[in-house]
Amino acid sequence: MLFISRRTLLALAAGAGSALALPRGASAQDAAPVDAVPGVPTSASAERHGLSVFGDLKYPADFTHFDYVDPAAPKGGTFSQIGSTAAFNQSFQTFNSLNGYILRGDGAQGIDLTFDTLMTRAFDEPDAIYGLVARSVSVSPDGTLYRFRLRPEARFHDGSKLTAQDVAFSLNLLKEKGHPIIAQNLRDLTGAEAEGEEVAVLRFAPTRARDVPLFAASLPIFSRAYYSVKPFEESTLEPPLGSGPYKVGRFEPGRYIEYQRDAGYWGNTLPVNAGVNNFDVLRYEYFRDREVGFEAFKARTYLFRQEFTARTWATGYDFPALREGRVKQAVLPDRTPSGAQGWFLNLRRPHFADPRVREALSYAFDFEWTNKNLMFDAYKRTTSFFENSDLKAEGEAGPDEVALIDALGSAVTPVEIAVLKAPPWSPPVSDGSGQDRALLRKGTQLLREAGWTIRDGRLVGPDGKGLTIEFLDDEGSLERHTAPFIKNLRLLGIEANFRLVDPPQYQRRLNEFDFDTTVRRFSVSTVPGESLRNYFGSASAKISGSNNLSGIADPLIDLLIEKVIAAPDRAQLRTACRVLDRRLRAGRYWVPQWYSAEFRIAFWDEFSWPTAERPTYARAIPEIWSARTRSAG
Repeated sequence: MLFISRRTLLALAAGAGSALALPRGASAQDAAPVDAVPGVPTSASAERHGLSVFGDLKYPADFTHFDYVDPAAPKGGTFSQIGSTAAFNQSFQTFNSLNGYILRGDGAQGIDLTFDTLMTRAFDEPDAIYGLVARSVSVSPDGTLYRFRLRPEARFHDGSKLTAQDVAFSLNLLKEKGHPIIAQNLRDLTGAEAEGEEVAVLRFAPTRARDVPLFAASLPIFSRAYYSVKPFEESTLEPPLGSGPYKVGRFEPGRYIEYQRDAGYWGNTLPVNAGVNNFDVLRYEYFRDREVGFEAFKARTYLFRQEFTARTWATGYDFPALREGRVKQAVLPDRTPSGAQGWFLNLRRPHFADPRVREALSYAFDFEWTNKNLMFDAYKRTTSFFENSDLKAEGEAGPDEVALIDALGSAVTPVEIAVLKAPPWSPPVSDGSGQDRALLRKGTQLLREAGWTIRDGRLVGPDGKGLTIEFLDDEGSLERHTAPFIKNLRLLGIEANFRLVDPPQYQRRLNEFDFDTTVRRFSVSTVPGESLRNYFGSASAKISGSNNLSGIADPLIDLLIEKVIAAPDRAQLRTACRVLDRRLRAGRYWVPQWYSAEFRIAFWDEFSWPTAERPTYARAIPEIWSARTRSAG
């Protein structure tokens, strides 16, 4: 759920975070043996209070609250921000719909606050979820059947009981009519049904990815009665009926939306809710321009800001309220995988079919100059699809990786084996001049090898047509970073331009894959699983609205994704991810950008937060923050 650029999508599994596991407290649910079904404890028929991919849980069944919260945190006050994360159909610049779970429209950020889920995340574990609407779950020995026993006190906001029928209805509805990313991640959910009002039964294919049950248990629960008279698949500004800790409050499409805390929320006293949901109002602001958004923060239009612009962080935070101590700054470590951020190239365009052409573009982007002159040396170069984690491939393949590569057998050619075992491809390092002639010569050589020649100062292919690239975006904050890149591309004979469109048009063009290249950051989780198919699998390349923006369709990548999904323990998962990373990087599907392993935040000095150590696997703001009371100083 993250973040260097302003674009972050749903993490590749139910829980996002670092690939390093925390030490576990002793419990009956400690790690399953290697020969067990991943995520299914040995005593699979026993009811348990939580789930994780490999069966390990930190908190016992009788825990009273998560370690990183203040269970006595005061309730009240307002938390306002420009949202830093978006999922499914959400945009950072605008919203025109309160349905955030379909392809149509631009959904409002925060709409998930109005819905409950079967289980909810613990931020200090890599992938564990604990009972929310579900008080317990039992799993069949083969891992294909999950029986969630619901809390009888669960209620929707209109007072109606939340039942197993609502759970089954919601999952079946999302699989049939939900956003393509949701539907694809649920493809191995073979059925959802109710056993009376308090037991929901979820059935999965034997080949399902390990994280699919966790993903399903983390999806919103809708009211079957409500959607029996309301069309789910329509974009609408009518507040939906939910059961979560907040309700939709005031809003103005495209400008702001508020969520009001439900003081009578049925789940207020649950252990998973102790010390969270502390603000009476959560407000999301929308600005089309980053500079305007920053000026609004200085004017106290909103109270919390995560800063994504290095120049602003370095030079803009010198205003009276900050000098007087009324605004605070902080830098928090980000120990979660940074994922992949860059210009993703659309291989559906014929001129990007040759990997030599794609690689040549990387020689025209001078990261070292950009980082020094535009970003105050605040970033590191992204090289991996699993950046800032131990899932990243480095150097020559290690013994475990070599063993996995050799086991692929006839699925790989000798040339491919050699590439997988060699150090993985990384973008070139420039001399920092902004126009590294040696790198540009290498780019020209690659283009020539791919059949492109210079004619009348312009690069043309064997068919005599020129190479034109449009950089598509929906806001202009990266235009100054793209302009030097475009200048160098023109030196290679490539006609390039930056195209700014409004957010709805941008999202439509992405959904239809109608672009040459665009910036995205795909954030991976500690335990990648089913969503790898959505990002990099061949089947997703043809599904409108999928996250496979580049149109990757590689049988070997498909095979390696299945190896990741089938890994029986974390060690073998890391090995499979590293080999997958090697293959993805060899494809030259993107021009990598940058990342930072920290959160830069600024806020008006009106908040308190627990003194315990921050949870490792999430920013947890505003979840564990609260409004500061007068007694707290």
